[in-house]
Amino acid sequence: IDKPILRVPSLCIHLQTGEERQALKLNKETHLTPILGLINKELNSTEATGESTSDDSNSGLDPRHAPALLKILGAEIGCNPEDIIDVELSLCDTQKGAIGGAADELIFTPRVDNQVHCYTSLNAIVDYSNSGKLENDPDVSVVALFDHEEVGSDSNEGAGSPIMRDAVVRISGCFAMSEDNELFKIGLSKSLLFSADAAHAIHPNYASKHEQNHQPKIGDGTVIKTNQNQRYSTNCITGFVVRELCRRNNLPVQEFVVRNDCPCGSTIGPIIAHNVGIRTVDIGIPQLSMHSIRETCGVSDLYSNYKLLEAFFIEGLEIDQSVTVVESNM
Repeated sequence: IDKPILRVPSLCIHLQTGEERQALKLNKETHLTPILGLINKELNSTEATGESTSDDSNSGLDPRHAPALLKILGAEIGCNPEDIIDVELSLCDTQKGAIGGAADELIFTPRVDNQVHCYTSLNAIVDYSNSGKLENDPDVSVVALFDHEEVGSDSNEGAGSPIMRDAVVRISGCFAMSEDNELFKIGLSKSLLFSADAAHAIHPNYASKHEQNHQPKIGDGTVIKTNQNQRYSTNCITGFVVRELCRRNNLPVQEFVVRNDCPCGSTIGPIIAHNVGIRTVDIGIPQLSMHSIRETCGVSDLYSNYKLLEAFFIEGLEIDQSVTVVESNM
């Protein structure tokens, strides 16, 4: 619904003690209930007189939900509110994104993490498929967008579900006359996954949170994310593929390794790598204010990330297959 319906108001500082202002602590149950509207004055008056408060206009509506909200939803989607049997709703910022900064180089918008890579990846695969190069491509290119990443991915539509593995099984089955489990395994070993999720740009007011040699900057290109505790799935080969793609296409690229004394987030990359067995690299455009209601990223980073993903569809596996791995017991 493209207008503000509900809002979660904060408590003004005048009603907080000095200690409360120093340490903001929100109770998810009691402090984050959204306001839908004001209680109708006539309803209050009937309650005060002890008269019936039933409203015939609300008959037939699901009593679990606010009648006013169901009526708004019914009007929005074009149905009778009593026909709504249940809802799954999320609150989001209704303010439009904006271009900002002294040179219009920044984007201020909700949900950069991670709808930005949904946007760049879809545009990349659509433009690649329309380029004429797809006809001679021996490989299969896929964009997979998953739900529930921020709550663990363990759902029937999350990255922890069998969806990705099932997709590879069904795709490999299209190239075999009969069920061939070996072909599926070969396909997995030759596959490569770009796990694209937003990265942490260095914050000018909290620069100490970044390791001194790994300080991604907004506007300096896509970030390769590495973590030896497998919070990210990048390894020396998959990381090389990204660097080589950027070198060949004159695209900027950066590196990120979290400080040893700082916690590290994660992505769906390790989840898919574990469940499916596809080699993976974790990448993402740098941003500030991750998980806030309004995040910040760079205009140029969107374009260079799109070009990187398009290049991956064109020549990513060619680069991957050109790598020779030398093992040594030195």
